[in-house]
This record gives sequence, structure tokens and C-alpha cells, in this order.
Amino acid sequence: MNMIRYLIPFFLLVNLSGCASIISSATQKMADNLSLAMLNQDDLQIVKAGSPAYLIMLDSFIEGDPENVSMLISGSKLYGSYTSAFVEDEERAKRLAEKSLSYAHRALCLDLKSVCKMLNSKLDDLLPILAKIDKADQPLLFAYASAWAGWIQVNTGDWNAIAQVPKLTAMLNRSVELDESYEDGAAFLYLGVLASQIPPSLGGKPEQGRAHFEKALLLSAGKNLMVNVLFAEHYCRLVFDQELHDKLLKQVLAADINVPGLTLVNTLARKRATELLAESSDFF
Repeated sequence: MNMIRYLIPFFLLVNLSGCASIISSATQKMADNLSLAMLNQDDLQIVKAGSPAYLIMLDSFIEGDPENVSMLISGSKLYGSYTSAFVEDEERAKRLAEKSLSYAHRALCLDLKSVCKMLNSKLDDLLPILAKIDKADQPLLFAYASAWAGWIQVNTGDWNAIAQVPKLTAMLNRSVELDESYEDGAAFLYLGVLASQIPPSLGGKPEQGRAHFEKALLLSAGKNLMVNVLFAEHYCRLVFDQELHDKLLKQVLAADINVPGLTLVNTLARKRATELLAESSDFF
């Protein structure tokens, strides 16, 4: 269930520039410009080589202010992004995803104590707690859900991890209820991937996945090319729709990847679209 390999990386990076607000005023502009430069970079190797230094910098900020929720979220996002995009070694990926989740968990337990206490409870007990969350807490809720998704992705061989998917789905659904346009509909992408894991013959409901992907396309206004890639890879391949598969991917290759704040994710999308198209005739 390699479900979120290409989903997590740069949705998490999109809001990293916000970490500037939690650093001293002397370094705010530096952090903001650094994050923006990463998002607008079209060379994946430069980002791969430069990210570890930024990770260490955020670690040092967290060491100095261990209860700063904004800083913990920023650390969680960058660790999740770096792991999903660049780490191939399975054990290292698990270790770094664990760190991403641990930062997000610490933030959740500081600011959303009621949710934190119910994470290990049954889904039916968690749902009424999630229903009480208001829009002001959506960024934290979504950040935790994103980190949780990344952790599940690298632990797909563990049935205990897979068993947590319903709770993750509940968090994403609550995020949608609060504001479906948050991060240009990124929650719909997660939901689309999650709903496109099981074929109809085995009881799956991939058409729900298609509806989620189409909503994500609408909310992102075609600027985020990763929407097309995930739609093709997860839904189209599940239902063997080659025509839609190839159409979505060709749109990626024809599009301008240089979109402020999305150049990096679009660069990754184009790379993956090229790979999927090359496999199309063999797969279908």
C-alpha cells in the first residue's frame, strides 16, 4: 500500500514559510526567503542536498523552545517532506517519518489535548472529539494528519499501522468540513488516494476516490500538477482507465511547471508523470 509516496512531499512544504514567524525577528526574513526559495526551485537535487541543513536548523530551534507549537509543526512538515521525496532506504525512512510524527504529536498534545488523549481510543470515541474542533485548529489538525499519513506510508508492512487508516480518514474528513479549500483542497488528495486502494471486485469504492480527485482538481485550479499524477496513478490504474490516465499525465507534461509556490511540487509531478506514461502500454 504505497499510498502516499508522491502525495506528501511538497504539500507539507507549502506552508513552511510560516515558520519564519516563530523565529527571532533578526532571522524571520532569512527563514521566509529560504522556504520560498525551496518552493520555487526546479532542481530536485539542489533541494535534496540542501534540506538536511535546514532540518538541523529547525531541530536546533526546537531544542531551544521545545513547547513552541508552530516550530514543532514546521519541523514535522519538513521531515515528512524530505523523507517522502528523497529517502529510499526503508529503515531510514521509518526513522525520519517517526520523527516527523513525534513533532506533530507533541504539537497536538500541547494545543489539542482532547484529541491527543483519544488517539488510541476507538474510532467511535474519537469522532465526537473531532466534531468539536473549530477552524482555528485546522492547521494543526491537518499537519498531524499529514505526518500520520507519512508514518503509515513507510510502515505499510505493519497491520497495526494500516489499522489506523480509519482514524486518519476521520481527521481528513473533519478538515474538509472545516474548510474544504484549505491548502487548495489538499485533504481531498489524501482522501482520493485512500479511497483508491481497493478494487470494486473486493468491495472497494473507487468512484468515491474519483470524486475526491475531481474536487482537488477544481480547488487547485489546475496549478498543482501533482493532482493529475495522483489521480492517474491511484484511480485510473485501479479501474484500468488508460484513456483518462494518459490524458491526465499528458496535461502535466504540457503544463508550465513554474508557478509561484508550486514549482518544486510541479517538478516532481512532471518527473513522475514521465515515468507513469512510459509504463502505460505495459500496465494497461
